[in-house]
Amino acid sequence: MTTPKRYDRIAFVAGTSAEAQQALDALVKTYGNHPPSKADVVVALGGDGLMLQTLHQQMRSGKPIYGMHRGTVGFLMNEYRSEDLYARLAAARDTVIHPLLMRATDINGNVHLHHAINEVSVFRQTHQAARLRILIDERERMAELVADGIMVATPAGSTAYNLSAQGPILPINAALLALTPTSPFRPRRWRGALLPDSAFVVIEVLESDKRPVAAVADHDEARNAVRVEILSDKTISMRMLFDPGHSLEERILSEQFGY
Repeated sequence: MTTPKRYDRIAFVAGTSAEAQQALDALVKTYGNHPPSKADVVVALGGDGLMLQTLHQQMRSGKPIYGMHRGTVGFLMNEYRSEDLYARLAAARDTVIHPLLMRATDINGNVHLHHAINEVSVFRQTHQAARLRILIDERERMAELVADGIMVATPAGSTAYNLSAQGPILPINAALLALTPTSPFRPRRWRGALLPDSAFVVIEVLESDKRPVAAVADHDEARNAVRVEILSDKTISMRMLFDPGHSLEERILSEQFGY
């Protein structure tokens, strides 16, 4: 009996490591390879870095992304197996995520628009700590934060940089964002806040001439920022596919008991 296939046309993308390239060769020989624009699904072979890169590239395509781990960090990836890929894709569970949209204005008035899947971070550029003012939905919530920086993380990104900065892990289906400071000096005991994912976050940079900061959306950077606006972009929905029992929800839950 033939296994029903929801995804007949597969586009493979792979990292540069030897094991990723070997996996690519083996899978292409078995399943063929289609251009991403004509494929039903994109299969990424590598680590989390490649998955984020692929999600960015396919952000507006609506195509589901299925990752298999052939790299270093593989939190967002499924286990690699070359056999029964059609059946695995047919049985996979969808996880829908929305990116953050960053609008950063620099000291020259230039506006930088970038999307982030994990987090938008604001970070000092020199030895001087950043001085930041925080507004949520156009209401001042903190007149001054002195810290190395601050970030807004999505549920999907809450186990990345956010977790390293002692931020909270968010369930993937939680309608929340994590606002997490990096090495806060004043107020020293402030550990951040949980925000609804409808929140409009504004970070204003105080004394930007002597305390310059950079604003970063995943891997896109705007230096010498003076104002950074962040919101969840619900106009974009990205689909990630996970094997049954290994969903992103399960991984995020397991991460909280892994210390």
